[in-house]
Amino acid sequence: MASRIASRLLRRHGPTLGLLRSYTHVRNYSSQLSGLIPAGPQSSKLTRRQYYFPNASPYQLWSRSFASDSGEKFEAVVPFMGESVTDGTLATFLKKPGDRVEADEAIAQIETDKVTIDVSSPEAGVLEKYIASEGDTVTPGTIVAIVSKSEAPAETHVAPSEEAAPKESPPAKVEEKSPKVEAKAPKVEPPKKQAPKPTPSKTSPTEPQLPPKERERRVAMPRLRKRIANRLKDSQNTFAMLTTFNEVDMTNLMKLRSDYKDEFVKKHGVKLGLMSCFVKAAVSGLQNQPIVNAVIDGDDIIYRDYVDVSVAVGTSKGLVVPVIRDADTMNFADIEKGINNLAKKATEGALSIDEMAGGTFTISNGGVYGSLISTPIINPPQSAILGMHSIVQRPVVVDGNILARPMMYLALTYDHRLIDGREAVYFLRRIKDLVEDPRRFLLDI
Repeated sequence: MASRIASRLLRRHGPTLGLLRSYTHVRNYSSQLSGLIPAGPQSSKLTRRQYYFPNASPYQLWSRSFASDSGEKFEAVVPFMGESVTDGTLATFLKKPGDRVEADEAIAQIETDKVTIDVSSPEAGVLEKYIASEGDTVTPGTIVAIVSKSEAPAETHVAPSEEAAPKESPPAKVEEKSPKVEAKAPKVEPPKKQAPKPTPSKTSPTEPQLPPKERERRVAMPRLRKRIANRLKDSQNTFAMLTTFNEVDMTNLMKLRSDYKDEFVKKHGVKLGLMSCFVKAAVSGLQNQPIVNAVIDGDDIIYRDYVDVSVAVGTSKGLVVPVIRDADTMNFADIEKGINNLAKKATEGALSIDEMAGGTFTISNGGVYGSLISTPIINPPQSAILGMHSIVQRPVVVDGNILARPMMYLALTYDHRLIDGREAVYFLRRIKDLVEDPRRFLLDI
């Protein structure tokens, strides 16, 4: 019986069993495999379970991912983080040793240059211990924690003094009576009064008075913030940035939004915002001025015949810039749905690497924070960025009359190495014309 089973296993798992020939404890397949088959009437049938070779061989016929040799413990490892991400920083632990965890439940978070990634438990069980520490730099496949499938109670940490306390109390010391000896108290001399030392003046003419160190806090810079800082400084060092400004009258666009916002929500299930109009206007401007959508690559210029608009979103952890793909093929409703979806993911920290990669042009709306005017910084590897600002009632001249109108300043920062002032001004004027008269969208003029 054992020889037949051995030959069957050799035909089916020959390559796997062949690895064992280099081990001295595997001498005879027939005799060794006969010890693997459990006794009983069903011994002629092979079942899918874990079998271990004698003498603690590290090879198994079948093994589950992350499982240890005992089958009771599992390793939670760093997942794949994207093609362009090679490592990350272990930011926070979401669970404590001894906590009950479910399969695929997040137990830790890893900060990368772009997004935050969860480390999940491979199986349901009890979090036994953490292998890595907060602040460690980890790579895909690094073991972060051990999850035990057994319901072992969490270890209680006892103070060393309690652990070292003896079980039996030591014998009490017997007081020995000794004859009383009267000791004379030594004479204590009164302390001599010293002349007070002159206190130095608080203000020194040579050294400035700085705040005490106790009022300062030094913390490690988050990985995302370091990435943002490096990219912005690289942008400043690489591009010949120049900013041109214009102002736009928002009266007609705001009236259009007010007139059709209810019908728009009823049909498309999303609110009509101002951002979709500026995205559509930017797409038209990029199509009219293709150089603004291009980029310098070494000694070449790359013209891109598609428009991927990056939208800057501020979060509690820093600025992220998700991308609306193929914005030139989308209508107002599609753009609004895309912006809402990306903004929600950014707030929840659920953006993926792919959702932030690429982009040919960026729009940043500092007006949501009350910014009146600013000079945005180009987002590499793009060549221009549009800055929107707050809408403020200002007096303007309309047909010879001074009227109060909702006005917004627009700023376009561009790479002057590639884009001349003429193209930049024409691009910004195109956006101004479309926003001030939205009927141009319909007529494509």
